Amino acid sequence: MPTQPRFLLFLYIFHFLRFITCSSAAEFQYPCRPPHHRSYPFCDPSLPVKTRAQSLVSLLTLQEKIQQLSNNASAVPRLGIPSYDWWSESLHGIATDGSGVSFNGTVKAATSFPQVILTAAAFNRSLWAAVASAIAVEAKAMFNVGQAGLTFWAPNINIFRDPRWGRGQETPGEDPMVASAYAVEYVRAFQGQNYYRSAAGRDRYKDGLQRRALRDYHVDDDRLMLSACCKHFTAYDLEKWGQFTRYNFNAVVTDQDMADTYQAPFRSCIQQGNASCLMCSYNAVNGIPACANHNLLQKVRTDWNFRGYITSDCDAVATIYEDQKYTKTPEDAVAAALKAGTDINCGTYMLRHMMSAIEQGKVSEEDIDRALLNLFTVQIRLGLFDGEPARNQFRELGPEDVCTSENRKLALEAARQGIVLLKNEQKFLPLDVHAISSLAVIGPLANSTNLGGGYTGIPCNPMSILEGLEEYVNNIHHASGCPDIPCNSTADFAEALSVAKQAEYVIIVAGLDLSQETEDHDRYSLLLPGHQMALVNAVAAVSRKPLILVLTGGGPIDLSFAVGDPRIGSILWIGYPGETGGKALSEIIFGHYNPGGRLPMTWYPESFTSVPMSDMNMRADPSRNYPGRTYRFYLGDRIYGFGYGLSYTSFTYKLLSAPTKLSLQESINARRRSNMLHRRGNNLEYVYVDEVPYCSSLRFQVQISVTNNGDTDGSEVVLLFSKASNSLKGSPERQLIGFERIHISSHGTTETSFQVDPCEHLSFGDEHGNIILPTGDHIIVSENIEHVVSIET
Repeated sequence: MPTQPRFLLFLYIFHFLRFITCSSAAEFQYPCRPPHHRSYPFCDPSLPVKTRAQSLVSLLTLQEKIQQLSNNASAVPRLGIPSYDWWSESLHGIATDGSGVSFNGTVKAATSFPQVILTAAAFNRSLWAAVASAIAVEAKAMFNVGQAGLTFWAPNINIFRDPRWGRGQETPGEDPMVASAYAVEYVRAFQGQNYYRSAAGRDRYKDGLQRRALRDYHVDDDRLMLSACCKHFTAYDLEKWGQFTRYNFNAVVTDQDMADTYQAPFRSCIQQGNASCLMCSYNAVNGIPACANHNLLQKVRTDWNFRGYITSDCDAVATIYEDQKYTKTPEDAVAAALKAGTDINCGTYMLRHMMSAIEQGKVSEEDIDRALLNLFTVQIRLGLFDGEPARNQFRELGPEDVCTSENRKLALEAARQGIVLLKNEQKFLPLDVHAISSLAVIGPLANSTNLGGGYTGIPCNPMSILEGLEEYVNNIHHASGCPDIPCNSTADFAEALSVAKQAEYVIIVAGLDLSQETEDHDRYSLLLPGHQMALVNAVAAVSRKPLILVLTGGGPIDLSFAVGDPRIGSILWIGYPGETGGKALSEIIFGHYNPGGRLPMTWYPESFTSVPMSDMNMRADPSRNYPGRTYRFYLGDRIYGFGYGLSYTSFTYKLLSAPTKLSLQESINARRRSNMLHRRGNNLEYVYVDEVPYCSSLRFQVQISVTNNGDTDGSEVVLLFSKASNSLKGSPERQLIGFERIHISSHGTTETSFQVDPCEHLSFGDEHGNIILPTGDHIIVSENIEHVVSIET
């Protein structure tokens, strides 16, 4: 959401309007209340949803219709319809960012789960679903007491394309498959499709496999507990870099990259997750602002069967005219957005300019009706027009379901599973708590409880890193070392060095916070900010033993100086771990939890900053010294690779079974084969996936056993990659085709299997945006395993 002045003005207006109406919010939350407003057809739950929505639209005047085109939709008193704010946020817990959320009521706080990038590092689908389900319960509870809406604008599923991006922390990382899987799990659980009753004790997840299901509650396919929103559509991953801002940036994207990178998570979010909302982004895509891009927005309805509403990002309709200069007048801008498929404007631009657009003949009432039909359909699916609150099956949720001990335990588990051990020389960690005489904790964030990252609400009971360590060690001393994360002064170095000299062990907390990476702010450097590197080196020089370096932040950092330095024994990345992060980190440092997180993004060297952030190409281009992006296409040096992470134990992999040959003969009929011209000699070089109608018959399993070789129980993230041996233009260096987190007891063995669909997992986009499946050999890779599967024609 924007921070520019015009946005602050409309946000102030919204909060004022909310203030003057919120006193009656709890009692006037639901329309269709008896005795006067119950007889309308749109209030009749026995009628089809579309019929009810059409009935409601038909009863509105033109002025009333226009007043619905803002996130703060106006009331229609004559029909008994209250005002409604569509904008609530729930990225990793209920956040304060949306104008639809308030903590000024009976609910004063909400569980702050780890920022998404850290939760993604767990590579654990069931954990992701559990977190989303817990957030949903708290969201519904807050709605029931008038402190939140039912429509939440999360998750952020843009690809973490560039390490400098300030909002990469909000995403599941750089891999389209991981982002897609996260989107599906979050949306289905949040909307109620995987709902587990919180009051009875939600499933507890242990390293991703063991679940004790209590009472499953499944919502009807057409009904919604809440509405989730896939954002930001599409190719959005730049805030402010050079002369470019997200408001004026034109993302020039090839058809190839669009097909197999940028669009993949959104397609999954809609087709598999059944998301009920899509948010179009600020930027233009190939010259057309995303919220005015008819081809992009209509594709999701015609090709992906999207059944929800499309909202603009806040002020994104205004930027069509004011920043992108795409239209000549404001009226042209609102007309372009509405006709392209944007149903609702976060902001006031449509409210202010829609009537004049109609008067000028640029918008018809039918255009507005189409948008309102989408909006009211979602509200009806949410149960808003079903009458008395007592009829709502989730009405019993209340303040007692927020900040529960179960949710805090889940937040702790998410932080534990996500934290990544990057270095552990000579098995320096874990520390023996009984053998520690003294401990120094240094760093400007060491004693901070502000560890949530962007889109954080008010945490229930936040714990700092220092407080977490104090639960284990009595003789502990703290020094900031730097006044803050920018660390532009060395004045506090002396105190830090004094504390470090006196202690037996030293932990230094460095890295990033929201002063370095956040919405509307990208980084220019991948190095530690300010004098932080100097602080680490200075402390390392005086420490009695190798120090432990703890890194905060969502973006990659160039740690070249520390990776090979024997004075730095261990490095841990904790991202933004949320309110339980201090406890999770302490449990890992002292061996009460064995780390198993893996990096969901590549960590690049500082030299990568010479690559223009505005270059959207994923594929490498040696002719112009362009190294490519993400592990799938990047050809340059790296500090740490995608999927990297250590454990306190070691694991051995063994391939149990996998096919060696697959035949396309039965999957492609003769007529299709005769039209295939993409050949090499007498053999097909590749096939178009849409020419393989029976690809499901080619699905195969890869079975792997993993043995824990050590004396410590641990969890292992098993990553399965593939690479085609045919060097077709634009083919990935490798790509993830499966992942699973498994728990393995000391000296034990656990088996896991992956279902591989060749058309989905072994394919990629060609230059024209078609998804193609190479024939010939495909190399399946997992740790030390390499296996060849040959696809024959």
